[in-house]
Amino acid sequence: MPKDTSIRSVLIIGSGPIIIGQACEFDYSGSQAALSLKEEGIEVSIINSNPATIMTDKVIGDHVYLWPLTVDSIEQILIERKIDAVLPTMGGQTALNLCKEAEERGVWEKYGVRVIGVDVAAIEKTENREAFRQLMIDIGVGVAPSKIANSFLEGKEAAQEIGYPLVIRPSYTLGGSGGGFVHKKEEFDHALQRGLEASPTHEVLVEKAVIGWKEYELELLRDSNDNVIIICSIENFDPMGIHTGDSITVAPAMTLSDRCYQDMRNQAIKMMRAIGTFAGGCNVQFSVNPDNDDIIAIEINPRVSRSSALASKATGYPIAKIASKLAIGYNLDEIENQITKTTSAYFEPTLDYVIVKVPRWNFDKFKGANMELGLQMKSVGEVMSIGRTFIEALQKACQSLEIGRAGLGADGKHNRSIEEIMHGLEHPSWNRLFLIKDAMTMGVPLESIRKVTKIDKWFLSQIQELVHLEVELKRYSLNNIPKDFFFTLKQKGFSDIQIAYLLGNVTEDEVYDRRKSLGIKRVYKMVDTCAAEFAAQTPYYYSTFEEENESIPTDKKKVVVLGSGPNRIGQGIEFDYSCVHGLLAAKESGFEAIMINCNPETVSTDFNMADKLYFEPVFWEHVREIIELENPVGVIVQLGGQTALKMAEKLHENGIKIIGTSYNDMDVAEDRGRFSDLLKELEIPYPRYGVAENAEEAIIVAQEVGYPVLVRPSYVLGGQGMSIVINDEDLEKAVVKLLGDLPGNRVLIDHFLDRAEETESDSICDGEDVHIIGLMEHIEPAGIHSGDSSAVLPPFSLSEKVMNDMETYSKKIAKALNVIGLLNIQFAVKDEKVYVIEANPRASRTVPFIAKAYDVPYINIAAKVMLGVNKLKDFTIERKLKGYAIKEPVFSFDKFPEVVKELGPEMKSTGEAIRFIKDLEDPYFRKLVKDKSMYLSK
Repeated sequence: MPKDTSIRSVLIIGSGPIIIGQACEFDYSGSQAALSLKEEGIEVSIINSNPATIMTDKVIGDHVYLWPLTVDSIEQILIERKIDAVLPTMGGQTALNLCKEAEERGVWEKYGVRVIGVDVAAIEKTENREAFRQLMIDIGVGVAPSKIANSFLEGKEAAQEIGYPLVIRPSYTLGGSGGGFVHKKEEFDHALQRGLEASPTHEVLVEKAVIGWKEYELELLRDSNDNVIIICSIENFDPMGIHTGDSITVAPAMTLSDRCYQDMRNQAIKMMRAIGTFAGGCNVQFSVNPDNDDIIAIEINPRVSRSSALASKATGYPIAKIASKLAIGYNLDEIENQITKTTSAYFEPTLDYVIVKVPRWNFDKFKGANMELGLQMKSVGEVMSIGRTFIEALQKACQSLEIGRAGLGADGKHNRSIEEIMHGLEHPSWNRLFLIKDAMTMGVPLESIRKVTKIDKWFLSQIQELVHLEVELKRYSLNNIPKDFFFTLKQKGFSDIQIAYLLGNVTEDEVYDRRKSLGIKRVYKMVDTCAAEFAAQTPYYYSTFEEENESIPTDKKKVVVLGSGPNRIGQGIEFDYSCVHGLLAAKESGFEAIMINCNPETVSTDFNMADKLYFEPVFWEHVREIIELENPVGVIVQLGGQTALKMAEKLHENGIKIIGTSYNDMDVAEDRGRFSDLLKELEIPYPRYGVAENAEEAIIVAQEVGYPVLVRPSYVLGGQGMSIVINDEDLEKAVVKLLGDLPGNRVLIDHFLDRAEETESDSICDGEDVHIIGLMEHIEPAGIHSGDSSAVLPPFSLSEKVMNDMETYSKKIAKALNVIGLLNIQFAVKDEKVYVIEANPRASRTVPFIAKAYDVPYINIAAKVMLGVNKLKDFTIERKLKGYAIKEPVFSFDKFPEVVKELGPEMKSTGEAIRFIKDLEDPYFRKLVKDKSMYLSK
């Protein structure tokens, strides 16, 4: 059936601010869906309150509403604009819940809006635990024994009937919120109460726990002719008991028998057909008994999910793009295959490579948090890697995580305490993967590890092979490693740093030079979805060690954009937004735009966003060899946050051109000591400071500058390691801990301006002119990280003198640092005097907020300035903000109820929302100021 021509305008509901359990995978899905619908000539409106995402950019939607995600907001859009249909499946649980609420209030019917991509009834069937359980029983799909409970008494009766261990699953929640395991009777009352409170309908499912069973996921698509295809099978490395968002996952499934897979596939199709007649995507989760292959259904989500983004990047099959076309009436065989361009979308991808996803946690930001993993998701991001084998992909994933690991072990960061290792295996946390390797290195038998972890033996044997290879490598020196063995090590994912560590007294560069002399170098393979059965057109590559290279460089002028890696607190989706605009600006300026990134959730790693995508770790060895192959005119590092900036020194040392601000000038700003010296030369006020390399020096400096002092390391993002101390004893503890966590770093000791107000500026400099993008005033006082503060644009209570000083200092610093591109500066204001706290010559979390508030494509402008194709005078910049815009941080403290929710110099927010107000009498603003215990006027 061709598309439904009665659908001329569609509203896409976004997912709102980034929180744990609902991250930028929905920004990716929503963006892809919007572009897909626009291809069909459909007018696309988007509602989303997240300013940091590309989804809320004019390049994605025809009409973007940066409004609160409420039914009232939706109704206002429907009054303002003629909307034919709403697509709620791209915005996660937030969008589905909002769609359901609007249906219950009669909004869709009132304005003649059709819900496409899902049946509202299907949302109820899948989110209501009892309805889902009964439906599965009716269609003959296995489920764990369970009972629904709407009260404390019903829950107690259910537990008594089913027996322990149990799992509590609240209805209508996201990321496992409020859920958990109950192993014994004494724990039940508290767990039940928490679950009932977490559910908006005060309803939980009390279910028999199948801890230790294997967990799998299938991604499905269905069209209006009831054709269903399986896009991808995903296997959890971790067994049941750990939320799938916190599990290491592998695609395709590695240990699934063909009989069991076919059975699972048939059940998934039956489940999708049973929940409704809609056309679109679905994610189904199953559990399999490792002893007899019995299958039970865990849940079904009638929307794109975190796994949908992973499956899209894993297979090259753009699930959200195709799902949106199915939603407007197309059938699968009527849609062009985006990869081959010659076949239809009615096919199931075939992989001749292996995908591994590893989550990224930020427990360091939540002191005292319960770090044990369970039913409630706690990770803040993830990385994906591609290899020819599981173990190669796993090592590459470890290199991608941005936690200072060179691979899976063999980097000097192993744990040698057998007690800590065995405890960590039994009580899984962020580091269990590394502890498995440590246990094997110390001789713990594989079977003992399997019994404790319940991880499939096949995965463990793969890791054990690394241990055997390391033992063999230590028999050699660098110059006598046999070429075949060296080649094997690289095929198993060993980085040059790991090999150097295992050999001892050898550098990474020496290992690199030796393998190059042996002719061992990376080749690049295309992600083609059909295992080369058909010719593929996609410029989407991963590296491995074989003979044939499929990535053939062109003779065009090229620019490499380094991505930001996994989302984490302090470095979020705003940097991916910046990278996407960097790619677009490079393409618009006539360059071939090349992306290097490893985050499966983001738009920058969509296969059609760059001219060429390398889905690789943003890790020096990988970046180096891509640059050697492609020979770009330069590399953009100032859009990818600290991940990309950390690469600047290596690029500089190797004579690779950095586009925009030079490495040395960026280093002046990053090195807190050098930067303060620069401010002194420029006669710009700054807090008294000193630099120390140990605790003794720090105490001397603190006594000179005066307590209270702000203690912080150089070269960090998100306030990592910052603290405010008031005496020598606390200072000594802070410095010792900081240098232990960040060895080799110098410590900056600033006099802390107590009760000062904090402000910010963002600007663009082209080497001659400086354009102030925006000045912002924080509602919270100095001492609370800027990422955790509510920022108001333009300032609401600063004097003209203060704002003039902020502009003057911004321009002086931009010129002194020879900035080409972006510059963010943070100030403290006390008694009408403006002090500079820090400057960052790179993209910031506030530039997307300002760009959305003023409706100006500032990142695009900055990228073209960096590329040298435009000067600031070439642009006509018109700001459209009437009133004020407020950037308000959003936290995920509900995932860590045991943590004190106190804010300070180290950032803890996971996302942000934008709110527009007409004047300072707005009730939202007044309440915000009151809640922060702040004053409105001086």
